[in-house]
Amino acid sequence: MGDAIERATAATITASSSDAEVIEASLRVPERFGELYDRYAAMLYGYACQRVGTTAAEDLVADTFLDAFSQRQRYDLARADARPWLYGILANKISRRGRTEKIHYRAIARAWQAPTVEGLAERVADQVSAQAQRGVLAAALCRLSKADRNVLLLVAWGQLSYVEVAQALDLPLGTVRSRLHRARRTVRAALAEAGLAGAAPESQARERTS
Repeated sequence: MGDAIERATAATITASSSDAEVIEASLRVPERFGELYDRYAAMLYGYACQRVGTTAAEDLVADTFLDAFSQRQRYDLARADARPWLYGILANKISRRGRTEKIHYRAIARAWQAPTVEGLAERVADQVSAQAQRGVLAAALCRLSKADRNVLLLVAWGQLSYVEVAQALDLPLGTVRSRLHRARRTVRAALAEAGLAGAAPESQARERTS
């Protein structure tokens, strides 16, 4: 009974620990770092899948946590949330696989073809529009520089604030804003050229400064 209570208490303490506290504890007990994997691996995998596809995503996420573990002594413990740090490591790894990312987007862009069906129901028409938009968006992402694409997708798909993106990529906040503005403009132009509008990374992003 006593062991069960101790285990429950330890689990409660672990769940309430900030990321920084987990990292600090892992300097003494390396196994504690696995808690960050449990918290964020699925989130990072989903992000990586959108950028490079499922085949490369698993290896990239595994490499991200290996690098994070080896770098944990240098982590700024004043930052309670480790998400920007982890996303930054992952984003840089994806950038180094720029060809893989572009192949993924080009495959999406090529995969969409407008069906030749007359009298489409509204539901089917909406689906076709969404697929068309996805293809155009993928092509637009290929046009972006690695730097601009990283900023745009960390905000849109990683759901990081501008400040968090600046932390993740070690950039001035003004640089984040200018790169995001340039990337949004490119995506908007691509959608406009295709006669499409609606949900896209640039319209999902909101400026958050905390």
